[in-house]
Amino acid sequence: NSILKGSTKVFPFLFYHFLCLMHSNKIIVAIDGYSSCGKSTLAKAMAKSLNYTFIDTGAMYRGVTYYALQEDIIQNDQIDEQKLIRQLKDLVISFGQVDGDENAHLFLNGKDVESIIRGKVVSSWVSHIAKIKEVREFLVEQQRNMGKSGGIVMDGRDIGSVVFPNAELKLFITASPEVRTERRYQELQSKGIDMTREEVYSNLMERDRIDTTRKESPLIKVDDAIVIDNSNMTREEQLTHALKLVDEKINSLFKA
Repeated sequence: NSILKGSTKVFPFLFYHFLCLMHSNKIIVAIDGYSSCGKSTLAKAMAKSLNYTFIDTGAMYRGVTYYALQEDIIQNDQIDEQKLIRQLKDLVISFGQVDGDENAHLFLNGKDVESIIRGKVVSSWVSHIAKIKEVREFLVEQQRNMGKSGGIVMDGRDIGSVVFPNAELKLFITASPEVRTERRYQELQSKGIDMTREEVYSNLMERDRIDTTRKESPLIKVDDAIVIDNSNMTREEQLTHALKLVDEKINSLFKA
């Protein structure tokens, strides 16, 4: 019954998903949490282990941000929101494989932008772009379409609350600010991006503030989400724990 509950706005999607579940025994795993908590790392590993599809929603918002920068929609520390809204119809966002990398890359209008969207400038603007209602509606519709048949792991900040409120398993990932800062700093260093730890910390805290206080789809922990604090967990320990939760959920749904 819980699968069929929800707003009338998303009911057709939920009913379609319910029918697909009955045939596939594959669920939707919704992962939310703060920046640099390792959400995408966990989601990718879970998808690989489960033979599910991984969808990096954060990359999608970064793609829109990169587009806004390239089209001079962001100028003089200001976003021309109306121009961006008008041009959303011109954006084609997809995920695809490239030679030599098993991870899916984000493609914007056919161009591989995976590396460039992880840079400092995009990072500093992505939370501001994500606040725009029309941007969120544009991407949420795409995200729901990607998950119609189940068998996906999707991470972001409003997956369990807005995109898939009836996801069978919802996880909320967190870690201490110090751990998150160090992880992000090391990631940037490995990519040759020059930022100090102080700059990384400041960026993370500002993104947290924006993400949790924005009017449209703020970052929250929904009541039925399971919290995983990975401050003192290895990636392997976290993955093992998460996969156990998936197994328990599938058993409860399909093998009772």
